[in-house]
Parts: sequence; C-alpha cells; structure tokens
Amino acid sequence: MISNQIESWKKIYNEYPKTFWVLIVVSFIDQLGGALLFPFFALYITARFNVGMIEVGILFALFSISNFVGSILGGALTDRFGRKQVVIFSLVATSISSVFMGLASELEVFYLIAVLSGIFSVGGPARQAMVADLLPEKKRAQGFGILRVSHNLSVAIGPALGGLLLGVTSYLSLFIIDAIASITVALLFAIFIAETKPERDEAEEESVSQSFGGYIHVMRDVLFMLFVAVCILMGLVYVNLNASLGVYLRDEFAVAEAGYGLLLSLNALMVVLFQFAITRRIENRPPLLVMAAGMLLYAIGFGMYGFVSTTAMFILAMIILTIGEMLIAPVSQALVATFSPEKMRGRYMAVFGISWMVPFAVGPYLAGLIMDNMDSRILWYIVALVGIIATFGFLWLHTKMKENKPVVELEAAI
Repeated sequence: MISNQIESWKKIYNEYPKTFWVLIVVSFIDQLGGALLFPFFALYITARFNVGMIEVGILFALFSISNFVGSILGGALTDRFGRKQVVIFSLVATSISSVFMGLASELEVFYLIAVLSGIFSVGGPARQAMVADLLPEKKRAQGFGILRVSHNLSVAIGPALGGLLLGVTSYLSLFIIDAIASITVALLFAIFIAETKPERDEAEEESVSQSFGGYIHVMRDVLFMLFVAVCILMGLVYVNLNASLGVYLRDEFAVAEAGYGLLLSLNALMVVLFQFAITRRIENRPPLLVMAAGMLLYAIGFGMYGFVSTTAMFILAMIILTIGEMLIAPVSQALVATFSPEKMRGRYMAVFGISWMVPFAVGPYLAGLIMDNMDSRILWYIVALVGIIATFGFLWLHTKMKENKPVVELEAAI
C-alpha cells in the first residue's frame, strides 16, 4: 500500500514541470514566515497598543487598500516587464517593512508602515501568472490546488509554531523571522527560477501606459466583473477567520493564542491532506455550482460560531468551513486564468484582487463595530446571511453564463 502511494506521488510529480515545483517550494518558505505572524495581527494590535477591534479594522482597511494598489501596479508591471523581477523586488521590500512594523512603538507609525508594506506587495499577480504560464489549461486548477496545499502546509505549521514561540519570546522575533524568510526566497528566486513571461514579437510589446490602460479592457469584461462582485461577498465571510475569530474566542470563551493557532492549523492540515483529491473529484463539475456549494458550507461553518460554545463544536465548525474552502479556492483561481487572455494574465489576476481588497478593507472594521458595541454573536449571524446571499449569487451567475455563452466547465478551466 505504501509503495502504491509512493508511485501515485511520483506520477503527480511527473505531471508538472520542475520549475513549477521549485516555485511551490520557495513559495512555501515565504508563506511559512508570514503564517507565523499574520493570524496573530489582531491579537498583537489589541495587546501592543491597548486598542479595540475598531482600530484593528482600520489597520486591515489601510493594508488592504494599499495592497490592492500594489497589486494593480504589480499586474501591469508583470505583463510589461516580466514575472521574476517583480517578485524579487516585492520580497525584498516587504521584508524590510516587516522588521520596521515589529519595531514600531506608536499605532500611527504602524499604520504608515503597513500602508508601505501593502504598496510593496506587487508580487502576488506575478506568482499567479507564473502558474498559468507554466501549466497547460487542463492542469491549471490542479496546479493552483497544489499551490494552495503549499500555502496551507505553511499555515498548518505556522500558527501553531507562532503560538508556541510567543510563549517563550516576543512578537518582534516573529517579524524578524518573516523578514528572513522573504530575503531567503528572493535569493532562491534569483538563482533557481527563470522568467516565464511568454515571448512576444516586438510589435506586440506594450508601452507602460498601454499596460496600465489595459485595465479598462478588464473592467469591461462584464461576466468577469460580476464574478468578482460575488467573490467580494464571499471574502466578507472568509475574512473573519483571521480578523475576528481569534479575538472573539479569546474574549468570549477565554481561548488562548495557542488554541486559536491550533484551530487554524486544523484548517490548513485538512487542505494539505485533502485539497488535491477534492480538486480531482470536482474537475469536471460546473465551477460556479461548485463554488455555490462551497459558499453554503461557509455560511454554515462560520454561522455556527454564533450558536456553539464548546471546543468540540468549534472544531466541527472549522471542519465544515474548511471543506467549503477546498471547493472554492482552486476553482476561483482557475476561472480567473480562463477569463484572461494570455497577454493580460497579470492584470486579470490583479483585478481579481478586488475580491479580497474590499473584504479586508471594510470587513474587519464592520466586525469591530459589532463586536465592540453589540453582542458579539450577532456578527456570526450576519456573516451567515452574507454567505447565503453569495451562494445565490454564484447560482445566478452560473445561469447568466449559460444564457450568454457555453458553460465554462472546470475541465476547460484547468
């Protein structure tokens, strides 16, 4: 049985180019550094600066808006100059800003550095475009699924390790470790990963102004923008996993950082163990129906936190919402790659970032208003309602796409 599993892994490995696997490994290293720190941001801000969730919401809003600006810059620069240079610059710049965030002693200074860090985060669209560049259409959803497995393996390890480190050291050490990880990955990118941008004839090359002007074309893609709009609702639900849940469990049920970190590790470990198998099973299903099913599980899982009060039920809620996550994430990224023309992949990926920028910009702040001024359980009732609305949104969009053009089957999206 073990030998059969090994053979299965070898087969999967051989289905993808070596450069893709190098990208996966170096991305894991970078994500591990961030996973040590990011889940504890809300806890860090409230403890370090003695503020409430409203101030945490302001921080997430500033970071999200600036990150979106960075993503828009990165998308255009990725399509104009290539993927590799953009990724390396982003890694170096954000590593420096991470150290300064750890040293900030005033909340206003922390806000400023967070804005700069967001603007420097230009590498996201470049990495996603690399995956699309390296893989044929029929392998993209599985490729993005593998990238998610890598990300969640880091999240499975990071929060638990971060929680343990916080028991013996300070938050500053986590900021420094994150910076070291980013610098290490920048060096690995420079040495081991070649540029993947498709070659074009000289006549096809765009000017910088044309690259940024290409965003007008993206905005006119009505079906794509409708898809992004429903994904914003999805993001407003999901953002609470990292922005609100830890504080809620701490304040209402005395769940310590380590306990919250273990819940996040469960989420990530499930993705590591089951994401690839689930992606293979759903690859021939209509992608928007798959996303609707995942969204319904989000609504159930997140909504449960407003009703339950025991560790066992906290775990069950996490399991349910994680299954939803495994349905949604690889399908959504594969759909973006399908919507986008080859020469505009970076910009489509950047605009898709709206679906995360808006939720992270307004979600934590709105959650903070509710948690600081009302019964905290109301937050989870509202989250469940938004999740149900998004479920119907994906169903409606599936029908709309059938009316306008042939259904985009996931088999065609990967």
